[in-house]
Amino acid sequence: MSTWDEFTDGAPRIAEVFTRRHAKTGNLCMLATLRSDGFPRISPIEPRIFEGRLVVGGMPGTTKFSDLARDPRFCLHTATVDTHVSDGDAKLFGRVRDEQDDALHQRYADWLYAQIGFDLRGREFRPFYVADLTGASSVEIVDGAMEVTIWKPGEPERVVRK
Repeated sequence: MSTWDEFTDGAPRIAEVFTRRHAKTGNLCMLATLRSDGFPRISPIEPRIFEGRLVVGGMPGTTKFSDLARDPRFCLHTATVDTHVSDGDAKLFGRVRDEQDDALHQRYADWLYAQIGFDLRGREFRPFYVADLTGASSVEIVDGAMEVTIWKPGEPERVVRK
């Protein structure tokens, strides 16, 4: 598994597509988790990149966080509205871990307040999910053909042209 920084070093093309699409959609992504009955669940989420970590944050007590507490595996997909994917899209695969570090949580709350004015300063973050990545892919249209870039930790990106 790889941290966000390791991912961006190992998969710069996919990371660029993800960060571009993530910014363009106001940080909106779709999070896939597994429900308690084994069926998939898709939920909107606004993950943040903070201090070299991909933070999968949101309201505590949600079903998506119950899913992640039970089974930490996830897929995160950039929100796509263009069926021709002219701006590309990306998917990240991995597992979350609950990083309990009060100083980190308060730095994150201060940063989030400075970024968007949402005030969580002084609150507890239980859980505070950080993503470790096990793979990623992106799709781009290049010279009229679809290029799928695939990455796994420890391997270089590879491109499949379709």
